[in-house]
Amino acid sequence: MTLPGKGELLRLGFNDPDTALKDLAALGDGTQELWAILGQAADPDAALAGLVVLAESQGDGFIEELAGDEGTAMRLVSVLGASPALTDHLARHPAQWRELVDPTLGTTRPAAYVFRASLLEAVGAKSADASPVATVPDAEAVDALRVEYRRWLLRLAARDLAHQLPVDDVAAELSDLACATLEAALAVARARVGVDADKVRLAVIAMGKCGGHELNYVSDVDVIFVHEAADGVGDDVALRVATQLASNLIQVCSAHTAEGTIWPVDAALRPEGKAGALSRTITGHVGYYERWASTWEFQALLKARPAAGDLELGRAYVDAVNPFVWKAAERDGFVADTQKMRRRVIAHIPSKEADRELKLGAGGLRDVEFAVQLLQLVHGRTDTGIRQPTTLSALAALTRSGYVGREDGEAMHEAYAFLRRMEHRLQLYRLRRTHVVPDDEESLRWLARSLGYLRDPVVRLEKEWGHQRIEVRRLHEKLFYRPLLDAVARIPSGQAHLSAKAAEARLTALGYADPKAALRHLEALTTGVSRRAALQRALLPVMLQWLSEGADPDAGLFGFRRISDALGATPWYLRSLRDEGLVAQRFATILSTSRYTTALLEREPEALRLLGHDLAPLSAEALTDEMVARAARRRTTTSAEEAVRHIRAIRRRELFRISAAELLGEAEIDTVGAALSRLTDATLEASLRTVVAEEVARREIEEPPTRIAIIAMGRYGGFELSYASDADVLFVHQPVEGADPGEATQFALKVIADLRRLLALPGADPPLELDADLRPEGRQGALVRTLPAYASYYAKWSGIWESQALLRADAVVGDPQVREAFTAMIDPLRYPEGGLSEDDIIEVRRIKGRVDHERLPRGADPNTHLKLGRGGLADIEWTVQLLQMRHAYAVPGLRTPRTVEALQAARDASLIEADDAETLIEAWRMVSRVRNAVTLARGRPADSLPAGPVELHAVATILGYPDGATDELVNDYLRMTRLAHGVVERVFWE
Repeated sequence: MTLPGKGELLRLGFNDPDTALKDLAALGDGTQELWAILGQAADPDAALAGLVVLAESQGDGFIEELAGDEGTAMRLVSVLGASPALTDHLARHPAQWRELVDPTLGTTRPAAYVFRASLLEAVGAKSADASPVATVPDAEAVDALRVEYRRWLLRLAARDLAHQLPVDDVAAELSDLACATLEAALAVARARVGVDADKVRLAVIAMGKCGGHELNYVSDVDVIFVHEAADGVGDDVALRVATQLASNLIQVCSAHTAEGTIWPVDAALRPEGKAGALSRTITGHVGYYERWASTWEFQALLKARPAAGDLELGRAYVDAVNPFVWKAAERDGFVADTQKMRRRVIAHIPSKEADRELKLGAGGLRDVEFAVQLLQLVHGRTDTGIRQPTTLSALAALTRSGYVGREDGEAMHEAYAFLRRMEHRLQLYRLRRTHVVPDDEESLRWLARSLGYLRDPVVRLEKEWGHQRIEVRRLHEKLFYRPLLDAVARIPSGQAHLSAKAAEARLTALGYADPKAALRHLEALTTGVSRRAALQRALLPVMLQWLSEGADPDAGLFGFRRISDALGATPWYLRSLRDEGLVAQRFATILSTSRYTTALLEREPEALRLLGHDLAPLSAEALTDEMVARAARRRTTTSAEEAVRHIRAIRRRELFRISAAELLGEAEIDTVGAALSRLTDATLEASLRTVVAEEVARREIEEPPTRIAIIAMGRYGGFELSYASDADVLFVHQPVEGADPGEATQFALKVIADLRRLLALPGADPPLELDADLRPEGRQGALVRTLPAYASYYAKWSGIWESQALLRADAVVGDPQVREAFTAMIDPLRYPEGGLSEDDIIEVRRIKGRVDHERLPRGADPNTHLKLGRGGLADIEWTVQLLQMRHAYAVPGLRTPRTVEALQAARDASLIEADDAETLIEAWRMVSRVRNAVTLARGRPADSLPAGPVELHAVATILGYPDGATDELVNDYLRMTRLAHGVVERVFWE
């Protein structure tokens, strides 16, 4: 006999030519005709090894017979090379290889009744009986059912692999085979239950993929059981017997025997899930769906069909529940429910498998199925022509009806069919339920060859899969919305358009409160034949989806229109949104969540570029350098006012960066407060240098006559600024040696006055108000003083409240020597040696009591006022500051302007119980987060928890609460501040 060379075997796709040569030699003559066929197999080595096993059992003549029948050889080799599981089945039942000799294989599809009759016969039941009962002994029947099921599966797999059957035909045939299996399993169950089986009519309803005629090779078969009592049988007896039949059916299909298992039967889609009765009457089902069912349960009913048992009863059930499906989109919270469902599915994908998930991952099968079902639920209420249970049939119907563009429908069909073929090949391998594409070279090579990629298989598969995933994701994002955009674009596209009424209905279902206004915005954005309009039409499908997931979709769409009107002609703007998905998604989240950040973006549109990068705040040094450099360039040709305007533009950009990071969950409250404070440091430092240089130039002097420093106070000094905070400061200067004191003071006053004016001028960014009311003598005192003047005042006149205010003093801007000297001067005052006297403690408490009584605005709710309410910021901060003044002289850790750091130091020094410290820290952070969220949502500051539902919803969204959880936010806030107030009562008031 002639054997091929090793090179020839490698060219044919064999991995182990040495073993292959031995196997070919063992098969004897006649193998030459099989070489090319083996080279077409997914795994030629495995296929050849399988032939050796079969030849041993079939004896002489097997190879010659096979070599003489090219069609049979192709089908058998295809199975042996693609499915070790079916190879093992053939090893146990070698005679079944002759099933593949049938010349009709690949040309005809067995009818469902053929499967039913064959599988019932295998268990000894008569298919002509109304309620067939198995007569073969139980254990034999269970095994016989498995053998017969796999006989038909073998025939289907051979046709699928060798003749490249359409994926929807394969899935439909698998579904018919599954229904026949359920019928035969029910016949076995009737035999187990005995004569009682006649006391009930039982219908098995196929759900999910089986119900949709799109089953996989291996999948849970989702079912619902429905029963009715036979004449004269009580309801309790009928329920008991139906439950016995259903339980036994499940066990027959799912049990492991010497012949393996078939697949799990899953009845979890029934009312109340696994906690509910296994079977119910039609009346019981209807009652549940009328009162208790969730949106996803109606979506599941979309694929319900009678599968086995009493088909008349099954059809009655489907007729009874069908109306619920098409009313699902009218339910309150429909959009929120569907969005939660998507998030829940995505959240359950293990991170290590996310990129290889064929079903649930981005660009996977679920994207197609979800989009198609959502379109059906929205439009199927009035259009009965799209009520198809099968995904590809439904997609075709949606395309014919104009809800999906023809090109999009064809592309989605192609992508879905490709992904389903991949899924089928993966599951055929071991007949196991899996959706994770392997990442090792050997498995990928087998998978690729099983799909027909014989040259460069791994490279070609990865390339095609990557392309189809991107295509599915793109079309998924576009599919739900594109017909809407076509309806308003008024550009002939050769496709059927949605009516304005249908477009409004879709927007309403998505959660837009004013769909007419939304349609006007869409029309303005997409009308015309310009490149800009074309890009907007490409962008808006996914933008609409992301906007609808925010707190205020209407405001988000309006903001998108305003920014697009301003930037639409800018080349990078639409290109960035189109090409960088992260930028577009972050952009949509901001637009539909925060008026504050949207307003910043409208005034600083270039900041949109930041969304494609890390949003971590810049350091004060980096910001100062950038601001000083920008101001220096501008000041050489323009005034200080223009230079400071450019400094403020950088501040505006950074305010956007910081607020965007908080909105997107990338910055905690401590980080935000510190970032805002550092940004203020940089703004003041750069502006001060600019104004000083301007004044020096104006006076035509070489050097300023005094050195100036700015002392941060209050929340600014504590690195705890919020978006709504003014910058509390003190101004201090020290004349240089030899300078005239009066001239130095006039110079400092002019610089400080110009600095305050320039930073507070109305402009495109939020003004930076410098509040100097904490200076000696308050508003009546000098705006700026020298170091000796401050020292003299504090020595003679300062009260305890000024010592308390100085706890937050942080010398951060201006001349380093002046800052250092000021800090050294105030330390003994704010950290008095020996702590506070009892009289001072009483005075601090008296002042706090007065603040609580007089400062709370009239009509404000003390339970929800963020700053002065019970357990609010003032309560916590006064408590911390009292601890600092009493103990900082002995506890260095308390010598900090930061509230949280001081609390941690007090806890470590056992000045406060650990639990109490943690309560105050948690409450302080929560109230601070709420305060920021209120400003972000409203676009302007407020010191109370919002009472209105819209603003409260927006605040809850920013804080990360799920949709509809505003009550949870309020309850958490009240609980946290109540606990904090209790600690304040113990620690501050003792």
